[in-house]
Amino acid sequence: MKARTIALTLVMCFVGLTSALADNPQLGTWKLNETKSKMPAGSPKNSTIVYEAMGDQVKITIDGVDAKGNPTHNEWTGKFDGKDYPVTGDPTSDARSYKKVDEHNLDFAATKGGKPTLTGRITVAADGKTRTVHATSTDAEGKKSHMTAIYDRQ
Repeated sequence: MKARTIALTLVMCFVGLTSALADNPQLGTWKLNETKSKMPAGSPKNSTIVYEAMGDQVKITIDGVDAKGNPTHNEWTGKFDGKDYPVTGDPTSDARSYKKVDEHNLDFAATKGGKPTLTGRITVAADGKTRTVHATSTDAEGKKSHMTAIYDRQ
């Protein structure tokens, strides 16, 4: 009887976690809409971003091109708790944090060697069809640039 109760409790916890992540409007595949975006000339572009549930964490995979047009690929796995988690494949950062502001907004920050390189906010529209990323980046010389990227759900 005890084993049955424990098993049922674990199943209910798993179902609750799965449904909570499934309700996350950030999850899914997003494609950059360059015509609606406002990015500085010659800046890197994240063409496709995929958010997927990985247990109690989220994996974010980003594919795009750098400032010279070379392909890029980076990955981050962590929680939307505002803590730094390692990122791989990104020459401009070695850690990223995401913090859930509310159901449709995430604040994010990236660092390289402990120094901030990128900050911003991601907002998913109420209809869930588009997301807007407002970001400010800081290069190695301390020069800041701002961009707004619009993504369409695939």
